[in-house]
Amino acid sequence: MIQNLGQTIRNLRKQKNITLNEFADRLDISAGYLSNLETGKTDTISLQLLVKLNKELDLFPSLNQTSFPYHELHFRLDRMCQLLKSLHDTDPKLANYFISHIEEGLELFKQKQIP
Repeated sequence: MIQNLGQTIRNLRKQKNITLNEFADRLDISAGYLSNLETGKTDTISLQLLVKLNKELDLFPSLNQTSFPYHELHFRLDRMCQLLKSLHDTDPKLANYFISHIEEGLELFKQKQIP
């Protein structure tokens, strides 16, 4: 896993045209350690370094989407899916009724948006 992460770090660093030494300075680590990390020659990486790497390279995009509306929307959609699945197990007809109304509403909205 560290080797794949290291390759990803190296590829993203090179895409941004950042030298190994420059990037090591930004991360406050030695160039040797960064080289070992990129080539999979190290088995450990600190959480603090992962946070810095994510900030510099956006390694984990889903972690950066922390805006409240985004999380609230996904929480509500996940909850709705769980409730609909549960309802489908006990009353498939009612679950399909709700789902079809949501689909119809979205289709009407989509048609309204098309000029």
